[in-house]
Amino acid sequence: MKDEEKIMLPTIMILQRVISTIPTLLGVATLAFLVNRVLPGDPARAVLGTQASELQLEALREQMGLNDPLWMQFLNYIWNLFRLDFGIAWHTSRPVVEDLGNRLPATIELALWAFIFALVIGIPIGMLQATRAGGTLDLLLRVGALVGLSVPSFWLGIQLIQIFYVQLQVAPAPSGRLSANAYVPERITGLYVLDAILQGEWGTAIMAAQHLVLPTFALGLVGVAVISRMTRSAMLDVLRRDYIRSARAKGVSPSFIIRGHALKNASPAIFTISAMQLGYLLAGAVVVEVIFGWPGIGSYIYTAVNANDYAPVQTVMVLTAGLFIFVNLLADVAQMIVDPKTRGV
Repeated sequence: MKDEEKIMLPTIMILQRVISTIPTLLGVATLAFLVNRVLPGDPARAVLGTQASELQLEALREQMGLNDPLWMQFLNYIWNLFRLDFGIAWHTSRPVVEDLGNRLPATIELALWAFIFALVIGIPIGMLQATRAGGTLDLLLRVGALVGLSVPSFWLGIQLIQIFYVQLQVAPAPSGRLSANAYVPERITGLYVLDAILQGEWGTAIMAAQHLVLPTFALGLVGVAVISRMTRSAMLDVLRRDYIRSARAKGVSPSFIIRGHALKNASPAIFTISAMQLGYLLAGAVVVEVIFGWPGIGSYIYTAVNANDYAPVQTVMVLTAGLFIFVNLLADVAQMIVDPKTRGV
């Protein structure tokens, strides 16, 4: 019976968390609807332009459902969400799902590179800080982390372009994923670097990687700061445990204590915050994509907002909330598996 309880307890906890996400998603959907309706501007006018007649505008408003009462618009919107019907993006005249499918790989590629950058840099820095806690190096790195958290990504992106593209001329133009007239690899995954490598187009892969360097740094710097701080905190907590003192007293090498004990036991907390950062990176790419001319979800939403196009903005808000919830749920499940304390053992 005890083994059955060990299996049932995390299962029940996971189901409870899944069910608890439903009110959150409904709240986000409601907020997305209301925010778009109170913003100034006429979507029909944005689509047809200033030269359109009032008759044309009225016909398009009827087609868009804008003449319906607000409560009816909301009910239709919620019903369409349940049916996974996200509507038409009027500024592109295509279904929102189609637009997202075309642009999502660009955002995923940028966010993944920024995530890898944050992990590769943030975890070692946090480990170094934990082993030098209270020292000068630790203090400097903590100040650096605070600076990284404070620097706005849009300002950092502009400075990177100014320095490395305008002045030093060592970076490609901030005009998308590849240079103008460059060969676009045949779509396999939608990730240019990976697709080019799979097709043996090494020149294209290098070019795509070069275009990723600056936006990756601008987007991933906050992740480096967050992950390094969490790694430092989690490892310091482990290093103060009695079994670590016992291992040191037995003459276990410091490097093995750090890698074999401290990092291993701090990994659940590091994994949780890292998973959350991936969600933040995917959602926070809007400004970076606009600055670097990156053809992803961020620049798509920027265009939709300027065009007063409701459907894309509402859809991305709901999907972003769903992404955060899903990533946090995965992190919780992984921590239940890795950390016996969360399973009630």
